[in-house]
Amino acid sequence: MMDTQAIFNIKTEAQFNEHALNVFNFQFKNNRTYRSFCDLLYIHPSDIKHYKEIPFLPIEFFKTREILSSTEAVQCTFSSSGTTGSVTSKHLVTDVSVYEDSFRKGFTEAYGDIEDYVVLALLPSYLERNGSSLIYMVNDMINQSGHPESGFYLNNLSELESKLIELDSSGQKVLLIGVSFALLDLVEAHQFQLKHTIIMETGGMKGRRKELIRTELHDILKAGFGVNEIHSEYGMTELLSQGYSKGHGVFNCPPWMKILTRDPEDALTIQTEGKTGGINVIDLANINSCAFIATQDLGKITGDNEFEVIGRFDNSDIRGCNLMAL
Repeated sequence: MMDTQAIFNIKTEAQFNEHALNVFNFQFKNNRTYRSFCDLLYIHPSDIKHYKEIPFLPIEFFKTREILSSTEAVQCTFSSSGTTGSVTSKHLVTDVSVYEDSFRKGFTEAYGDIEDYVVLALLPSYLERNGSSLIYMVNDMINQSGHPESGFYLNNLSELESKLIELDSSGQKVLLIGVSFALLDLVEAHQFQLKHTIIMETGGMKGRRKELIRTELHDILKAGFGVNEIHSEYGMTELLSQGYSKGHGVFNCPPWMKILTRDPEDALTIQTEGKTGGINVIDLANINSCAFIATQDLGKITGDNEFEVIGRFDNSDIRGCNLMAL
């Protein structure tokens, strides 16, 4: 068994490297799918001295395989949203307390004590299905906030408008976390001038609206809510940790999470800082699944544990991942 708590005490680059190598060794031995992937690349833990050399499992495997590094019983299964008939990703979680530790500590690291905020959630597309890791996280944030005003909103936008204005005008710190299309619906129906509220978008039009580039979306939301910046959350079904942006689309990671970018033409080559490429994520909270994931997002590293998300690969752009048919 791995010491899951140790990862949350990482303070230095050397400690991150040590923990990443330990997790890699553990998952190489205990995760059949990941072991097969490494074997096809002829990579063995004895070859690896630094986390940048560790192989990253293409995220598509979460759609077709059980990605497990533990023999413990699965406590919950998080699943991605998908269009009718499409194959969804499934993240099998054997210890949900690790997820809770990760998102609680990650939020505190970025924003301070959750009890300082009333948490209002506008996540209709997620509430309307089962298995959302985002709903699990936000529901916990609502409960942990301890405020009776905290809660979910579905289609009752007028009620949300009244609550937002009432709380903000009283000087109460508010976190409004919402899916992009629903936040747009809200500002089209009501205009605000908020002083004490953080607006955090989680992405996602999901066919409800025309896709907007981030700057266009944020400009509309800033004007509609009367705020200087729009915050963002970077997370996904396959991760148990999140990155947060406090504006300008620049995300920060907690100390147990790291972003690298890979060459779009050669999936096994890690790029230097500042170059745009495929986003690879090391999420050491994923101890019992796979901590080393090659996503379909495009981005670049902008500084120490800072990154930008620029877009997504379409299927025709994914090269060098011909091992996906395992």
